[in-house]
Amino acid sequence: MGAAGLAATVLAATVLAATRIDAKGSMFIGSYEHSLDPKGRVSLPARFREVLSGFNGDPRLVVTTNVDPGGRCLVGYAYPEWVAFHEKIAELPQFDENVIRLKRLHIAGACECAPDRQGRILIPPVLREYAGLGGSVIMAGVGNCVEIWDSVAWEAERERAKESLPQINDAMARLGL
Repeated sequence: MGAAGLAATVLAATVLAATRIDAKGSMFIGSYEHSLDPKGRVSLPARFREVLSGFNGDPRLVVTTNVDPGGRCLVGYAYPEWVAFHEKIAELPQFDENVIRLKRLHIAGACECAPDRQGRILIPPVLREYAGLGGSVIMAGVGNCVEIWDSVAWEAERERAKESLPQINDAMARLGL
C-alpha cells in the first residue's frame, strides 16, 4: 500500500468515525482558548466535556499527534471513537512501511487523558513539545475530534487555510456541498 492508499484509508477511518457521533447527536465544534499551566494541564471546555459524557459516560480523550503535514497540533478523540479508528488501522497490512510509520507516529504517541475534578487534562511533555504548546492553547472542535494548538500556530494555520479558500471551494463543489 502506497502513501496515497494509506492516506485514503486514514481519511476513510476518520469519516467512519465522524459518522458515528455520540448518542446525543453532539459533536466537537467551536474554538476555545485556555492557558496551559506549568504542569502541562489545560482545561477541557465544558462543551467538550458534555460531548464526551455522551459516549456512555466515558470522559476520556485520547490525545495524539496529528497526521497533517501542514501544521503541528495534537488531536483528541473520544475513547470509543479512538477504538473504532484503531480497529480500522489494525485491518491495514501490518508490514507496509507507511502503516508502520503511521502506527509509530499516531498510535504509539497517543495518551489517554481523563479530565480531573476541575475539568483539566494533563498533556504529556512529549506531546506538548511536538505541538509547541506554550502558555496559550486553542482547543478547536472539528467534528469527530478536538485539535489542540499553540495559539500562535493556530492563527498561522487559520491564515494558511484562508489563502486556500479557492481550492477548498473547488473541492466542496466537486463533493456537491
